[in-house]
Amino acid sequence: MNFIGIIPARFASSRLPGKPLADIGGKPMIQWVYENASTELKDIIVATDHLDIKQAVLGFGGRAMMTSPDHPSGTDRCAEVNQVLADSGESYDVIINIQGDEPFIKKSHIWLLRDAFSDPATQIATLANPINDSAELKNPNAVKVVVGKHGNALYFSRSPIPHNRNIADDNWLSSHTYLKHLGMYAYRSEILQQITMLESSPLEKTESLEQLRWLENGFGIKVLVTHEPSHGIDTPEDLETARKKAEKTL
Repeated sequence: MNFIGIIPARFASSRLPGKPLADIGGKPMIQWVYENASTELKDIIVATDHLDIKQAVLGFGGRAMMTSPDHPSGTDRCAEVNQVLADSGESYDVIINIQGDEPFIKKSHIWLLRDAFSDPATQIATLANPINDSAELKNPNAVKVVVGKHGNALYFSRSPIPHNRNIADDNWLSSHTYLKHLGMYAYRSEILQQITMLESSPLEKTESLEQLRWLENGFGIKVLVTHEPSHGIDTPEDLETARKKAEKTL
């Protein structure tokens, strides 16, 4: 089975415009992501909507492809690249969607996603962390997921789920293991192309979560639980933290 890592990298960002090019320890953020992912994946390509990002990737010896600026999600950007590659005779069994704003991506996260496809029934795989903080549980920007006994997602929500009706909400974390979704996915190639052709669904529109469209249409999402958190760069404060971490590794 062959894998490719695709890193969607958009230039626009409300809080950090040009985020993939932000300097961290003398290298653009996208280079950190690319190089760290390359330790576990032989084939990687950056999917971007901006020529400066493509040129930066080519400048450090990476591979990049221009994609439509109109894609609503990184999944759609991955699907475009996957289709272009397939049309040129370069096909892959599984595509791993690597977040372009996570410079210190964990090797174990890639291992887990890759290993999920040893099960031929796996269509889509993603990751989750146990939640240990009440504020995070209540934060609508931290997406929660509930999982069935076979490891597949039942539902994703911005609200705390499941709702524990018999216990005060301050005690929920001591009564149940709540899971935070990490936005890193892997898809079988044919499944990726199928899910990006689906029309937006009612649950997706309600929660603003694209994965609910997939569930509503009957696709399975395997959830792998990891205790290693991800550290995406969403704010200027996150960027400064990443720069300090880089100083210790250089």
